[in-house]
Amino acid sequence: MLNATATIILFSGAVLLALALILRGFMLSRIVPLLSGAAVLVLALLVASVALAHQAAAGWEYDAYCCNGNSHTGDCQMIRTDRVRITAEGYEIELRPGDHRLVTVHHRHVVPIAEARRSRDEFYHLCLYPDEYTLRCFYAPDMAY
Repeated sequence: MLNATATIILFSGAVLLALALILRGFMLSRIVPLLSGAAVLVLALLVASVALAHQAAAGWEYDAYCCNGNSHTGDCQMIRTDRVRITAEGYEIELRPGDHRLVTVHHRHVVPIAEARRSRDEFYHLCLYPDEYTLRCFYAPDMAY
């Protein structure tokens, strides 16, 4: 598995290649001389940082499909354990304002156990996107038997 730096470098290269293909050489030949190598690298890293998933507090990364934003503005966040119950239907999640940075009203979600993603720490996490009403991804820790 690639670490975050290697992923950013690979993604930056892909972004630059895509830009080169889109601009088809003509416009690229006019733009690149205006930018120093450092400016091109900074631009690529900024684009890459927006597109990559951010990390949970424990240091592991949320799946790119689930995550939009960063650790301050993103839609993925750890939630309190007492907000999750395991029932016959699956994980029953009850959110109140303050439980997640995007939640402003009371919500109740049910996620079938088979649809939960594996949390890489001992906490529950969820991603709300495109709004607080839509649970995009739910991460559950391993259960002890």
